Amino acid sequence: MKRFNALLNQPELTVLNERGRETQAAQKIWGAIAPDNLAQLSHATTIKNQQFTVFADNNAVAAKIKLFIPSLLIKLEKKGCEVTSIRVKVQVKSTPQIKPKAIKKLSAQAAIDLHQLAKKLSGTALGDALTRLATKAD
Repeated sequence: MKRFNALLNQPELTVLNERGRETQAAQKIWGAIAPDNLAQLSHATTIKNQQFTVFADNNAVAAKIKLFIPSLLIKLEKKGCEVTSIRVKVQVKSTPQIKPKAIKKLSAQAAIDLHQLAKKLSGTALGDALTRLATKAD
């Protein structure tokens, strides 16, 4: 157990842990000041050199945040944050791959019924369409 605790006290992990705490604090502040719809589509990372950095999920969200910057700065000031600017960056999330749609087939009975109906309506536009559909179903 002593070895594990020694690993946790490494300077690299200490810096990483501190960075995580800073990000959590910035995100908590962002969640409190940002409108709900924008807070869900963006996240804050840091407050450094009196600059608040926010990552938006897409360009539309970034543009909307930029419109709100003056009022957001006032809210940050009321919270006691010494921030003079908000930096907005776009960080697009990767979209999940779309699953191909399953091809639906008619049952054998449905194909037979379509053939019978197509014979009854032969010579009409509907009958021709049903014949094509029934042949594809086979």
